[in-house]
Amino acid sequence: MFTKWTPMVVLAAALVAAVSLPMQAQDGEMAAPFGGEEDVAYAGKVWEAMNGYRNWKLSTPVYKGQSPHGAYVRLFSTYITVEGEAHPIIIKENFGGQGVSAEVATENPDEWLKAVTIMLQREEGYDSDNDNWFWVKFSPTGEVLKNPMDMKLAGRVAKGMPKGCIACHSNAGGDDYLFSNDE
Repeated sequence: MFTKWTPMVVLAAALVAAVSLPMQAQDGEMAAPFGGEEDVAYAGKVWEAMNGYRNWKLSTPVYKGQSPHGAYVRLFSTYITVEGEAHPIIIKENFGGQGVSAEVATENPDEWLKAVTIMLQREEGYDSDNDNWFWVKFSPTGEVLKNPMDMKLAGRVAKGMPKGCIACHSNAGGDDYLFSNDE
């Protein structure tokens, strides 16, 4: 099912806050391409399943990040169970603030943590165009954050848009949406 994903590959770059446009829903109403009730509810289940992620074996040290993520970041990965199914997940802690460094973020991560972004590979058919990845940008306390257009950043974030999670990660080598194995 996850032929492109291996445990060593999951240490990847993560999410981009996105600006989006509405999409036409089947009933003729305008619907958000992401951030709807189902996306946010599923994101809540993912947050619960991530409990204790700082103790996962597959992780990186804090290292220099780049926009749109924190000045410093740390990655974690494993499989988690959501709604009875195991899914590979990559978590990126995004650190920032005046005086942040790898050392201070490592020593006191909660003080410098600005966001927790994730990629979770869902079941076949969820979003086949984009390798079935589900994206979320959480606050440090697990609230789903919003983009400047007031859309919650959960689901197929910025699908079809020129900027955002999917657009950025579709440029990763290996056609797997993961940057960590591109070097």
